[in-house]
Amino acid sequence: MKICILMTALVSISLWIAFFSQRPAFASEEDARQAIAAPQYQANIATLGENLSVQAALEHILTLEPRTLSDLIEITEIPAPPFAEEHRAAHFADMLRRAGLSDVSIDDIGNVVGRRPGTVGDRTIALSAHLDTVFPLTTDVTVRTEGQRHFAPGIGDNSRGLIVVLTVLRAMEHAGLKTEADILFIGNVGEEGLGDLRGIKHLFRQGAEPIDSIIVVDGGSASRIVTGGVGSHRYRITYRGPGGHSWGAFGMANPHHALGRAISLFDQTALAVTREGPRTSYNIGRMGGGTSINSIPFESWMEVDMRSETQEKLDEIDAVFQLALQQALEEENREREYGPSLEVVIERVGTRPAAQGDRYSQLVQHAIAATLAFEIEPVLLSSSTDSNLPLSLGIPAVTISRGGQGGNSHSPYEWWENADGHVSIQIGLLILLAEAILAK
Repeated sequence: MKICILMTALVSISLWIAFFSQRPAFASEEDARQAIAAPQYQANIATLGENLSVQAALEHILTLEPRTLSDLIEITEIPAPPFAEEHRAAHFADMLRRAGLSDVSIDDIGNVVGRRPGTVGDRTIALSAHLDTVFPLTTDVTVRTEGQRHFAPGIGDNSRGLIVVLTVLRAMEHAGLKTEADILFIGNVGEEGLGDLRGIKHLFRQGAEPIDSIIVVDGGSASRIVTGGVGSHRYRITYRGPGGHSWGAFGMANPHHALGRAISLFDQTALAVTREGPRTSYNIGRMGGGTSINSIPFESWMEVDMRSETQEKLDEIDAVFQLALQQALEEENREREYGPSLEVVIERVGTRPAAQGDRYSQLVQHAIAATLAFEIEPVLLSSSTDSNLPLSLGIPAVTISRGGQGGNSHSPYEWWENADGHVSIQIGLLILLAEAILAK
């Protein structure tokens, strides 16, 4: 049997089903780490590949390459930091409408949601990418092209992700593909930084219209399939006191000194947590406070990020952190010569739950099978993406590649290059069709 699947172009792959049927279903977690798909899921993807309308959609993705790049430049040049995504959201909503959706809205928190009704409509599958970038509104986001590379802050993360979502829709509309399940095409807010997944948390809030599974587009290599969520706790810590003159008020408790003690104590004790068990990390990302070199500050603050692959380890390092904060406060207050005690204000500014998805689930298996169909060896891993939240709720979720090659993410020198970028869009289309079930 021959099945046509578009990779670099439409080519024939002989005996695809026969090849897949020889691959064993995995029976252990070790097999799962090797990203082997069970035969029935490989067969599902192969059957999709035989469908002439699906082939037309896959071919159209390649045909769309010039427009896809034009769309990417257009969306990249609209600034969209967390909490200020509204202009990009309005533009993306218009893009979805022009691509063929009539039911497109922007919800109360700023997410763009376009619904494509299914023939049955008993399930809802989402394809989503985040609207926001890490860069402030004043950042120059003009796209500059040198050879095959395109440079601009946010061009890869995650402007390209939005264009993957848009292009999958364009291909489905072009080929007239129908699915049994409803599909939501989403541009969500608040994935980056202190956005704290606010867009995806709103979509999966209690009482919201159910989403049965979600495919998130955010990441580099086409081989990358995120099946687990790296959790994080983020804090803004502020030590406060009366302040004073560096000479005249010497001997009073000093907020900077307390902050320094806290960092030192935390760094000494946290290493015991990070050096064994599931991967865990911590970082003091920002610090500030004080008015002049010759003034005892009235406040000293820091922003702290802690991460782990498991919630247990995340809670463990958090407990070590809390203890260090209190110990530093007690030491600084105890050693002051006079004056009021310091206080510490602890603000949780970000929470991403750690979660491990089911590698044996239908969604993950279809993602593996679709990737293998393009002769790409999948790599299953954990990361910090919009998938964290649904995974923590037991809802099937994966994060897939935005395609192409890129570098310098989260820096002003970010770049993206269209090196077979269409392949990831094609993989995304096949996963979506398998999950939403192609209507006959």
